[in-house]
Amino acid sequence: MMTIYRWENGGLRETPEFASSCWINLVEPSTTELEAVLSHSNVPRDFLTDPLDAGERPRFDWDDEASLLIVHVPMVDPDPDEDAVPYRTVPLGIILYKQSVVTVCSARTPVTAAFLDQIRRVCPPSDIYRFAFRLLWHAGVLFLRYINEIHSRTTAIEDELHESISNEALLKLFQIEKVFVYFTTSLKADTIALARANTARQLTLSEDDRDYLEDAMVEYQQALETATIHANILNGTLDTFASLINNNLNNVMKYLTAATIMLAAPTLIASLYGMNIGLPFQNHAHAFSIVMGISGLLAIAIGALFVILSHKRKF
Repeated sequence: MMTIYRWENGGLRETPEFASSCWINLVEPSTTELEAVLSHSNVPRDFLTDPLDAGERPRFDWDDEASLLIVHVPMVDPDPDEDAVPYRTVPLGIILYKQSVVTVCSARTPVTAAFLDQIRRVCPPSDIYRFAFRLLWHAGVLFLRYINEIHSRTTAIEDELHESISNEALLKLFQIEKVFVYFTTSLKADTIALARANTARQLTLSEDDRDYLEDAMVEYQQALETATIHANILNGTLDTFASLINNNLNNVMKYLTAATIMLAAPTLIASLYGMNIGLPFQNHAHAFSIVMGISGLLAIAIGALFVILSHKRKF
């Protein structure tokens, strides 16, 4: 889908036609829409197609007439798997040429929607650097919001696990850990791309433009540090729960071992009395009761010894 905005009467207005100064927002564009933008802007074709690759890495690129900045931005998956954490990242391409800005993305993200609400009466597309850097700032803010939402989910799941450790809750934490890996990886690459744009001689930035870019870089850096902190805490939490599970398993194995040892003595005595040889009490009228009593006493003695040793933490 292609949406074109131009600056009219002190605000952005949607228009069906290209203009000398406009914002062209491409979301899952068709081939026809791409060709139309290429004909209007004369930007390199790969500037429009590269951001549509889900595996495209953040980077800064340029040619004689246009500059391209690709960053990863956060989004909520519209069709997540059942019980999955719906957050992920997607490449967003920002193309700057003459007095216009083109944004290209393979999925509908809340970044452009939130940006449009805030920028509609603030900045014309002709101010291409300020326009692009404010868009990046909104992406950094959205990263922080989603990270805090994920942290709230993590806290709720941890409270659930404090009540009772369940496989379902642990799997949710593993899914959240995966999201943090995606976020931190994307944010690290984004900060590198932004730093390269900040030092690129191809961009003639004024002091105000550079301030806007640095504001965006601060948001991305803060999001990266926050995501890293939460990821480290989550890793420690998962390690703690893994230790608790191992400890509980060891306790179960300890009691099963004790039960096996307690049953070993009666089993040994029973097997001895199954042999066709002379045995004690074999002609006694109460032989069965005597043998069972001895077996029971041995089992009780072994159990008592186990309890004593357990209390002394020597078992």
